[in-house]
Amino acid sequence: MTAAYFLGVDGGGSKTAYVVLDGAGRTVAEVTGPSCYYFAAGIELLEQVLSAGLADVTAAAGITPSLLDHAFFGLPGFGEKSADVPLARDIVRRLLGHDRFTVDNDMVGGWAGAFAGQDGINVVAGTGSIAYGERHGAAHRAGGWSELFGDEGSAYWVAVQGLNAFSRMSDGRLPRGPLHAMIADKVGITSDLDLVGTVVDHWAGRRAVIARLSVTVVEAADAGDAAARAILDRAGAELVELVSCCRDNLGYGEGEPVAVSYSGGMFSAPAFRAAFIRSLQAAGPEYELRTPIHGPAVGSALYAMKSHGAALPPPPGPGA
Repeated sequence: MTAAYFLGVDGGGSKTAYVVLDGAGRTVAEVTGPSCYYFAAGIELLEQVLSAGLADVTAAAGITPSLLDHAFFGLPGFGEKSADVPLARDIVRRLLGHDRFTVDNDMVGGWAGAFAGQDGINVVAGTGSIAYGERHGAAHRAGGWSELFGDEGSAYWVAVQGLNAFSRMSDGRLPRGPLHAMIADKVGITSDLDLVGTVVDHWAGRRAVIARLSVTVVEAADAGDAAARAILDRAGAELVELVSCCRDNLGYGEGEPVAVSYSGGMFSAPAFRAAFIRSLQAAGPEYELRTPIHGPAVGSALYAMKSHGAALPPPPGPGA
């Protein structure tokens, strides 16, 4: 019998992860490359990044793209610029050399990984933020409206709120807590107003670079900064609002249990995760938090299996 191979690609604001699974759902190869988020750089970046990543992961698996039974490409921002949808699909088709693929937003891989393809709502807090759920074959997304007027609760959002708190502390509009000195040290400034020149001019407002300051905001919260703690609490509440919106639109009845999980780098911070859990618990007992079963990259490969009609491997049991 010919071996089966399924590729999952999880694009994000800071990196792109690639995983190849075999027909039993076992990991054959995995690699990581740079972000394929192209909205500021142009769609040419998408082809460059995916071309290199596809070459690396198939080489690591000892196969060629032609041997992939199906591939799922979860791309950040996919579907948010209609004119780019056929262009992105054409790029993937050209790179693979066949039509055995699915392209969708990266939120789908996060959901598929968190629940191993089963019903539930997953909320993502990485560089951006979004929630996505499926129930009885229906799907709904909430959030993901870009860093300019959305992405509440994301790393970028947390970082910008931290920068705002820094400015207020500098002016005297907020009591000066540990966050002020920690941001100044992280950015490398000795004069507060130099923050404007650094972020706006030197960093050119770059999304991924600014988002890294979210780590400093979390560290300040851990150090007892009241403003930083309030930012994390607001982030948790914003993410739960996305979950609640998905719940309503997926037709859950009043008091009906709904499984909720999470993915994205912000949840690796205990203080951030705790703030989200507090908000979720306050929303009601029907929200049942589940630890994600797999990461988004494996989830993307599982979604490739699902799209192909292959049987999904059973979720690992307790302690697996």
